[in-house]
Amino acid sequence: MAIYPIREYGDPVLRMVTKPVDEIDDSIRRLVADMIETMYDAPGVGLAANQIGVGRRVAVFDAQDELEARVMINPRVIHTEGEFEMEEGCLSVPGYFWPITRPAYAVVEATDLEGDTVTYEGDGLMGRVLQHEFAHLDGGLLLDAMERRVRKKAMREIHRASLGL
Repeated sequence: MAIYPIREYGDPVLRMVTKPVDEIDDSIRRLVADMIETMYDAPGVGLAANQIGVGRRVAVFDAQDELEARVMINPRVIHTEGEFEMEEGCLSVPGYFWPITRPAYAVVEATDLEGDTVTYEGDGLMGRVLQHEFAHLDGGLLLDAMERRVRKKAMREIHRASLGL
């Protein structure tokens, strides 16, 4: 297994829509194992393949429950409801946390490593991580989920930090 560098804000791969996985083979299994190791090393609670430069529809997450790391291959958001604001960060925008409003509850259907259809659902951290990682696979970042004024402030913070100010 290997730990990969995580691509950070500004890297164009983060804005690319990922391609579906057609076959779950040893290369996908190895990718998932490496992603889980990279996620825990970061440390984080979720990681999408494009965050390590791989343009495939694969994400891993650990909702900090007793079930440990799980995988989503070719996920689809089936249902969301409600609204909930929570401080949210991202491994691709390290060191920052902002209030993000997302649906409070999410249901995602995906394929697991055995090729079976799995359904993940939940609120709180589970609902949040499902939506966050799904957005990455479509080329989205948490900045996109912010209210306009919060996003402008966040962009100023990131820009100033990149200049060393």
